[in-house]
Amino acid sequence: MMTRVVSDIELGNAAHSTTVLRRFFKFSAVGAGGVIVQAATLAVLLRLTGVHYLAATALAVEAAILHNFAWHRRWTWAERRASGVLLTLLKFNATNGAVSLMGNLMLMFLFAGMLSVNPQVANLISIVVCSLMNFALSDRVVFV
Repeated sequence: MMTRVVSDIELGNAAHSTTVLRRFFKFSAVGAGGVIVQAATLAVLLRLTGVHYLAATALAVEAAILHNFAWHRRWTWAERRASGVLLTLLKFNATNGAVSLMGNLMLMFLFAGMLSVNPQVANLISIVVCSLMNFALSDRVVFV
């Protein structure tokens, strides 16, 4: 009897792990699209408008946040729609938005401003650093 309980727990953990991995794959795919949105927005703002790199970064991050929210709600966490779209968007901006915006600005200041790393390269490094925390926040706080 005890062996059966342990086996059921192990199967439950394996199924949960598979779900988390599948969701992380979706999260990463959406995030890759967001990277393109963020990088393109940053490039346009830097090259065509002459906006300061930190202001351009903030605007580019918000463009990616809105892109990612739409796709996460529609695909990554499609089965979790307990909250209305506006409340979920507010939670997403307050968590993922705050981590992405503050993390990207601080890391851009460090890499591009202090270490003179190319802003496009610094931008990609910043995105990677912030992504894991954003996945956890999305899964545990936003799309519940």
